Amino acid sequence: MRAVYATSLAPDDPLAGLEIGDLPDTEAPANGWEKITLKASALNHHDLFSLKGILDKEDLPMVLGCDGAGVDAAGNEVIIHPVIASPGWRGDETLDPTRTVLSERHPGTMSDHVWVPAGSTVPKPAELSWEEAACLPTSWLTAYRMLFSVSPAQPGSTILIQGAGGGVSTALTAMAAATGFRVWVTSRSREKQVHALTLGADQVFDPGTRLPKRVDAVFDSVGQATWDHTLKSVRPGGAVITCGATSGSSAVTELNRVFFTQLKILGSTMGTRDELDRLTGFLVGTGIRPTIDSVLPLNHAAQGFSKMLGGNLMGKIVFTH
Repeated sequence: MRAVYATSLAPDDPLAGLEIGDLPDTEAPANGWEKITLKASALNHHDLFSLKGILDKEDLPMVLGCDGAGVDAAGNEVIIHPVIASPGWRGDETLDPTRTVLSERHPGTMSDHVWVPAGSTVPKPAELSWEEAACLPTSWLTAYRMLFSVSPAQPGSTILIQGAGGGVSTALTAMAAATGFRVWVTSRSREKQVHALTLGADQVFDPGTRLPKRVDAVFDSVGQATWDHTLKSVRPGGAVITCGATSGSSAVTELNRVFFTQLKILGSTMGTRDELDRLTGFLVGTGIRPTIDSVLPLNHAAQGFSKMLGGNLMGKIVFTH
């Protein structure tokens, strides 16, 4: 089968271990798994982190990719929920301490087909293209959970979204604006600031700018580079919702500010299968669609990885199969 996979790990040169070619067909890893023929997959920072070293060398070569949409054995068009819970786990899959996602211990979605546990897909609405559907399982699902399941801020609140170009931030901006939040966004790029305004942002700011007022909640997927500004931007009793650290995780937290102003710091990781199902219905109902930076054939996936590594993207990079 064709696949995009990691053959080695290199923190300073992650693309050195990226290969595109043929691998032997995989078999179901356990009873109760089903085979999905992929139509599209999408790139995430997780895939770069895998190449930088979060994978175990013993698991190489590893097919990359968390996001995917395709057709099951019965001919149903489906979107894959990539969180793999422990056998017998019940409830919220993201709370399983031994959970994994596709491409960590089991081959991922950047291939002709992928095996997933039965019941870990949701129907793909006809209103969504394959490319749009492939954008949802990681960044869009993460944004949906942050905004509607984790954050205490309600529509009508003023929120700040750190960073304007990535999949999570563009998803947050579009969904929050569509549901009545007053959305402020930061970015170094004027082009990305303008795009945030087209998605519904009320105001845009350069990183680190002192805001007109403190906000009810800050959504931060950037981490180290924005963390100090994030804490300074929240009103007393407000909330910070963090889902990642694309700029690094060694941020320093000013604890005096946290307890004196009674801030809530809330972590959020991906989302459940049920949340993914609701997300698809939300997109159909609102007409919102993912921002897609570029669409490439799977054989040209290296171009997408290189673009993400350079940081010059707006929205999702999608591969067609």
